[in-house]
Amino acid sequence: MTQTKKQHIAIIGAGPAGLMAAEVLSAAGVSVHVYDAMPSVGRKFLLAGLGGLNLTHAEPFDRFTTRYAERSAACAAWLKAFDAAAICDWVKGLGLDTFVGSSQRIFPTDMKAAPLLRAWLHRLRHPAQGVPVTFHMRHRWRGVLQAADKPITLNFDTPQGAHTAHADAVVLALGGGSWPKLGSDGAWQPWLSALGMDVSPLRPSNCGFDVQTRDGQIGWSSHLSGQFAGTPLKSVALSFTDSAGRSFSSRGECVVTATGVEGNLIYAASALLRDEIARSGSATLHLDLKPDFTPERVLAEVSHPRGTRSLSSHLKSRLKLSALQLALLHEVLSKEAMNHPGQLAAVIKRLPITVAATRPIDEAISSAGGVRLEALDAHLMANALPGLFVAGEMLDWEAPTGGYLLSACLASGRVAGLGAARFLGH
Repeated sequence: MTQTKKQHIAIIGAGPAGLMAAEVLSAAGVSVHVYDAMPSVGRKFLLAGLGGLNLTHAEPFDRFTTRYAERSAACAAWLKAFDAAAICDWVKGLGLDTFVGSSQRIFPTDMKAAPLLRAWLHRLRHPAQGVPVTFHMRHRWRGVLQAADKPITLNFDTPQGAHTAHADAVVLALGGGSWPKLGSDGAWQPWLSALGMDVSPLRPSNCGFDVQTRDGQIGWSSHLSGQFAGTPLKSVALSFTDSAGRSFSSRGECVVTATGVEGNLIYAASALLRDEIARSGSATLHLDLKPDFTPERVLAEVSHPRGTRSLSSHLKSRLKLSALQLALLHEVLSKEAMNHPGQLAAVIKRLPITVAATRPIDEAISSAGGVRLEALDAHLMANALPGLFVAGEMLDWEAPTGGYLLSACLASGRVAGLGAARFLGH
């Protein structure tokens, strides 16, 4: 298609969703300008990949999309055209390769985010086909967006002073509210609400929790927090059923913190736990400390004569309970109950932990809430503001860790980019 005028688009946010939108639009022949408040591109992407960049997950698509809970249908629509296989092909197109780990998580072969980001930025700046993408760093959007008359006017604060930009369309990809030091501070919430967009308040997701002990205090006893804060609790099974009848059950590892619990197993259940706290004031999950043992075997081992050995020594010997597991039992059970084999065995298999509050959102891995999908069309364009698109964690969806977050950010960025290209007639 021959352009009669040079159209260009502003993308605010240089994370995965914004960069994917930029890639789609660049390939469509649109002049793309990416703005970000940070000094460099992809700060959160790089930090999230320090322990190994989990790109996506290899489980079947129908199972994959259930990870998005209430938003599974909407996310499935984005992911259908950019699923795990497509993400792997995209990585290969950048000159890198991927592998599937033992947990079915998919990683770059070198596990690192930096080489992938370098290759991606090189292709955006020097595309084999399409228009090079222009980046404007240290440009903090003020939240002002004048869209009554085209082109859309945007105002930024920069180290050199105020800057005004004009665009034929805008993609917002500013992230959620869980990484304020890296730019995802959620400051855009009141700005978009003022523009008439329906925004659900941001809440922590994939987060830790503060516990409430049996005597009603928040946090662990001084003994447990002083001795075991930061200690992992390995090979346990977590189960939880909320007051609405929704259930979660999984096996893995979590970590005891100074005031509560966190880690992958807790993160996986965090949405249900958070919402139950909002409804009921607290939520009680259960940990099976010996998931490989039947209740009958646990009871038999607990009841086995211990002679002159202490109870702690007996439990360590017969059940291989760790010092942390023993401390957790003492948090839950009275001294009398600890010496009652039936009660002790039951709690080893079903240790109750009551959580009363999420940790602050700036400690969370991700956030829930954001621009409600009902305020957008199928191309992620605002119903009330034609030419304004939204992508990534700004949208009202959430998912557990395991590649699901990044997959949906990339896929939604692609949808927004294609939508913007369509809006501009490309």
